Amino acid sequence: MSAGAPEYTPQALRQNNPAFSAGRVLAMVSRHVYLIRSSWPRLLEMAYWPTVQMIMWGFMTQYLAGHANFFAQSFGLLLAAVLLWDVLFRGQISFSVSFFEEMWSRNLGHLFVSPLRPAEMVAALMTMSLLRTILGVVPASLLAIAFFGFSIYELGLSLAAFFFSLIMFGWAIGMVVSGLVMRFGLGAENLAWAAIFALLPISGVYYPIAILPEWVQHVSYALPSAYAFEGMRSVMIDGTVPWGLMLRGFLLNAVYLAIGAWIFSLFFQAARRRGLLLQIGE
Repeated sequence: MSAGAPEYTPQALRQNNPAFSAGRVLAMVSRHVYLIRSSWPRLLEMAYWPTVQMIMWGFMTQYLAGHANFFAQSFGLLLAAVLLWDVLFRGQISFSVSFFEEMWSRNLGHLFVSPLRPAEMVAALMTMSLLRTILGVVPASLLAIAFFGFSIYELGLSLAAFFFSLIMFGWAIGMVVSGLVMRFGLGAENLAWAAIFALLPISGVYYPIAILPEWVQHVSYALPSAYAFEGMRSVMIDGTVPWGLMLRGFLLNAVYLAIGAWIFSLFFQAARRRGLLLQIGE
């Protein structure tokens, strides 16, 4: 060993490598700070969940404060709302997660080397979303009968309208989220969960749209989900099926599905041109 060269013996390494180093801690913290700073979805997520919870439960509390006999008049209303909300949630998240699984396994590029077309992939993701939603919601609905004596199937034919209206809206959101992740990478993956819950406070899931501020009501009635949940309450409280509301919801779904398909196609073409389909993965 030449003179003046540092020693790399185990004893010397232990002396120069303390059991706990504030410098190493700071290096790891800095690494995650840079990661968050470079990813706007991560920055958004930190303030997102507390804000959504505060808004939803604030409106819920405001509604219940003026309706003391709410639960006595409408037994099962919240259970129906929970089950139908799960249709929307699972419809969207199942679509997105099925797509993410191809990205996580770095299989997306392999798929599109084959004759598979984007429209065919979207159709397959919709089918998987439908299957996963049915497998998730049906057992829960049967347990609601066993535990609470409440059957959502008493909604009759209107239940099918609510179900398909909500799952179609979930597909539209799933296409947008999948397109964004395909274009901007897995850093935007949290949008799959964040996007759907942003709609929870303004969709009238647990309370009528009328309880919202007037300007928010205009936003709510631009969402197909609002018509489904308003229709559900009309059936359970008044015993009438508002087919007019359901028709508006399905017309909006057609618009959102077209927008979702356009965005998915737009980001797919951009990702293909930039060679991102072969680069994204865990």
